[in-house]
Amino acid sequence: MRAELSARGTITRIDGPLLFLRRNVEVTLGEAVEVLVDDERPPRPRTGRITGLDADTIVVEVLESTQGLSLDGARVRFRGEPLRFGVGPGLLGRVFNGMGQPADGGPPVAAVEWRRIDARAMNPARRALPRDFIETGVSAIDLTNSLIRGQKLPIFSSGGLPHDRLAIEIARHARLRDAGAGEFAIVFVGIGVSYDSAEAFRRAMEQSGALGHTAMFLNLASEPSPQRLLTPRVALTAAEYLAFDEGRHVLVILTDMTNYCEALREVSASHGEIPSRKGYPGYMYSDLATIYERAGSAVGARGTVTQLPILTMPADDISHPIPDLTGYITEGQIVLDRALDHKGVYPPINVLPSLSRLFDQGTGKGFTHADHPALAHQLFASYARAVRVRVLASVVGQDGLTDTDRRYLAFADRFERELVAQDEARRLDDSMAIAWALLRALPRAELTRLSDAQIAAHLDAGERSPGTDA
Repeated sequence: MRAELSARGTITRIDGPLLFLRRNVEVTLGEAVEVLVDDERPPRPRTGRITGLDADTIVVEVLESTQGLSLDGARVRFRGEPLRFGVGPGLLGRVFNGMGQPADGGPPVAAVEWRRIDARAMNPARRALPRDFIETGVSAIDLTNSLIRGQKLPIFSSGGLPHDRLAIEIARHARLRDAGAGEFAIVFVGIGVSYDSAEAFRRAMEQSGALGHTAMFLNLASEPSPQRLLTPRVALTAAEYLAFDEGRHVLVILTDMTNYCEALREVSASHGEIPSRKGYPGYMYSDLATIYERAGSAVGARGTVTQLPILTMPADDISHPIPDLTGYITEGQIVLDRALDHKGVYPPINVLPSLSRLFDQGTGKGFTHADHPALAHQLFASYARAVRVRVLASVVGQDGLTDTDRRYLAFADRFERELVAQDEARRLDDSMAIAWALLRALPRAELTRLSDAQIAAHLDAGERSPGTDA
């Protein structure tokens, strides 16, 4: 330990999670501290960190409850190092709280190394182009907006939509298609979730058997807001160890990043910082980048870190600062749609505003299927045309439509009901078989994104022998 400050006359103010101290020792920003109460038995040090410094004042952000603290009855111990998390081979199969402490009743992880949780994003010179495919079991993602190893692909949801259920389903069923590609792992991160949601996440992973290759970090809504700022960083420290030290392909699911941003706004306001758009701090873009940019694949590394952050758009507004800034940093987005949810479609993924910018880097020959990219492009083009026909039908009625337009209307309904909607996880091959069957209902002249050979192999042959598509 570097030094211990006497509480008497040193702590000058307590404001929510913040302690203001008279500066009489040399410290650094981000340094970890312990806050102790003199008459507390047994002693229970509360973790904090230094978040503000000037010539006269030290600002300490307490990451646990400040209940019971007083100006005269507390003292602060400086640890002389930043916050660290112990990583080791025993991370998988464990459940941790938002600060990385065991929350499953088990012993602490036998750490082989203690690493800073605020590690820098990967150096661009070390980055390798993300390649290959992670199968999520969700047709609307795997088929048209594929998730690529090393990618950061957020899910834009809204209040009341089933994003928690989708997160659980992806965590349970995500896998690598190639058994020889290496070990696969999940790091599941709940940020500001309710106790019921946290227990639902935990039970779902335990009952499915997926917890064996998963490390869970659950930060509860009842816990102090500064702790939410640490949770994704602790989890990503674990993910980086699993990927770049153990050589695993790690999928990090973060839900809900909106809770993270709300905590960032709350802490920023408590520091008295000047707000920017909608009260969020002006540095929120760079702060989010310190999280998202820790995804990727490194040159010479066997493993990868892939991120699937989930956020709820306030008031269903995709131009809100949280989805807006996230979209600038990440490589696409998956958009959940309230209208599809009202139709009873689960998962309610709207493929038209959804996008995976790295789709071409991990699909096609050698990755999924040689015809996968062309099939995805044709599905997108056909569904986009069908949505336009729906608008036309709402004006002129179905009687005013051509026969081709009516076939597009039927295609749109079947696309949502049979391909997007699903009751259980699907393999990519099963999703492709459904897609080929849907396209058979459209005139061949309309299938301009497919080659003659693809039409002959998957559509014409399928009409002659329905079993050939499976």
